[in-house]
Parts: sequence; structure tokens; C-alpha cells
Amino acid sequence: MATLTIVQAVNDALKSVMRDDPTVLVLGEDVGPKGGVFLATEGLTAEFGIERCFDTPLSEDGIIGTAIGMAMNGLKPVAEIQFQDFIFPAFDQIVSEAAKLRYRSGGQYTAPMVIRTPYGGGIRGGLYHSQSGEAYFCHTPGLKVVVPSTPHDAKGLLIASILDPDPVLFLEPKALYRSVKGEVPEDSYQVELSTLREVRAGDDVTVFCYGAMVPVAVKAADQAADKGIDCHLVDLRTLLPLDEEGVLEAARRTGRVVVVHEAPRFCGYGAEISALIAENVIEYMEAPIKRVTGFDTPFPNTLEHHYLPDERRVLDAIEQVHSY
Repeated sequence: MATLTIVQAVNDALKSVMRDDPTVLVLGEDVGPKGGVFLATEGLTAEFGIERCFDTPLSEDGIIGTAIGMAMNGLKPVAEIQFQDFIFPAFDQIVSEAAKLRYRSGGQYTAPMVIRTPYGGGIRGGLYHSQSGEAYFCHTPGLKVVVPSTPHDAKGLLIASILDPDPVLFLEPKALYRSVKGEVPEDSYQVELSTLREVRAGDDVTVFCYGAMVPVAVKAADQAADKGIDCHLVDLRTLLPLDEEGVLEAARRTGRVVVVHEAPRFCGYGAEISALIAENVIEYMEAPIKRVTGFDTPFPNTLEHHYLPDERRVLDAIEQVHSY
């Protein structure tokens, strides 16, 4: 086992798959000799050549449109969008073309491609480098949306995403790129998509989270334990398709639920989790579901630490549902 950061695990996953499968290639802005702004693709051009890891023009719709064409013709492209905030010029290509290709062609064509992009706050990136737009894409049938929170999952989920026959949006929490380390197998392996990860078992309150909010929820759960509250902490990992039965089982286990994400609250992903639980297991609920989220404002710069959920806000929600 090697001890890696998340960004190192992403790099390791790309190298592992590219060594095994010559149809896998990487494209995007500055992903070539520079290795990307976060160095996630460092060393790929040196090892595999400019034909398999290359820079593109600054054109997100061009990057994704090119990747779709490659995917339709036998390749497995991994396209990087430098920051998730910049993905919107390619929105139509993703939701209207890549995600619908299998359906509109009656299964004659698929788009086995991955779109990697760092998302979220935590690095003082300001307005246009800190957004969390997962909910936009989770509304799109035909697309998979994956968010790792550990180095082990980052490698295994990315390999599984690249080998998946349909398009996957792979959201990387840049706040965790180098702040989290963990053991990662050196060999190639897959973490199955659409599966949950039980971070810790508990019987009092269930906390659902993903991405950069997982370490925040862990800190809150530790503080709750000091107060005698036993939290069941679940990392969702794959937002689309969601392991719905796994979510319902975790909600039934405690009857008290908190959902945490850093995106804005209104129509955020937590609303879907809340609705799923309310529609299916409301009779098990002992308290209203609480959401701990970012605020319904543009992402602030100097007030980033107020905008992002922290362990204090998560702990407050845990205590509220526990004492209801």
C-alpha cells in the first residue's frame, strides 16, 4: 500500500488505466507537459506521449464535443475541465449530447467518457473558482455523477468511471486534494459506482454527506459523541445513480437525519435526499430532516469561512434532530 493524497490517487488511477488500455487518453487545458493546475495529470505526457495526453484550446464546449466524438469511435477519453465553474459553456454538450447518446441512438452508440473537474470552495478561490454545481447534472438521465472523499475511493471510483460504458462526471473536491491522505493499493482496482460508504456506524442520528463535507461531518460526529450522541455517518460517493435503498436503510436505522453539502440550499442535492426519505420511510422518522448547506447567494470571497458548512453548524443540526 502507498500513502497518497487525493490528487496523487487521481494521477495514479489515470496512469494505471492508461497502461492497461491504449484507448484511454486525456485532454484538457494545460493537462499536458504542465500536468494541470493542480498537477493531477503530472507525468502523463512524458510517459504516454503527446498523442495520449495533450493540451486543448481554452474552449470547454470544444473539449467535451471532441471527447464525445472520440467516445463514439472506440476511444475512452478523460476530459479535464480546469475548474467546475468553467464547465457551463459545455453544458449543452454534456446534458443534450453525451448523456442522451445511448437513448437517441437506440443503443447503437454510447459515450464511454469521463469529465474530471475540481469543484467546491476551501482554497479561497473566490466567486468563479469555488462553486458546487452537482445538482445541475444530477437532473440529467443518462449521466453518472461521482464525488470521492478519500484517496482510496478517488482511485477506485475513477478507474470504475473510465471503464463504465456511459458518460461520467467526476467531481473532485479540491479542498481535499492535498489535505487528506490515505492508503491506496498499488494495483488497479475498482470501487463500484452507485454504492455508499459507511464512514462510522451509529444508532442515534444519520448524517449523509459527500466530497469535502465528509471530514467536516466526521469532526461534528466526534463532537456529538462527546455529548452522548451516536452518529451513523454515510458518504454517498455516487450521486447519480444513487443507491436509494442504501439511503433508506440508513435513514430507517436512526429515524433522525441530517444532510450536508456545500452547494446552495434551494434545490440542492439535499432536497432530493430529503424527498426520497419523506416519500418512502416517513413512518420511521422521529424528527424533521435537517439540511446543512451553503447559502443561497453567489459564493463569497472574503466570507468563504462563513459560507461553507463547518462542524459547528453540522453539530447544531445533529443536536436539534436528536432532541426533537
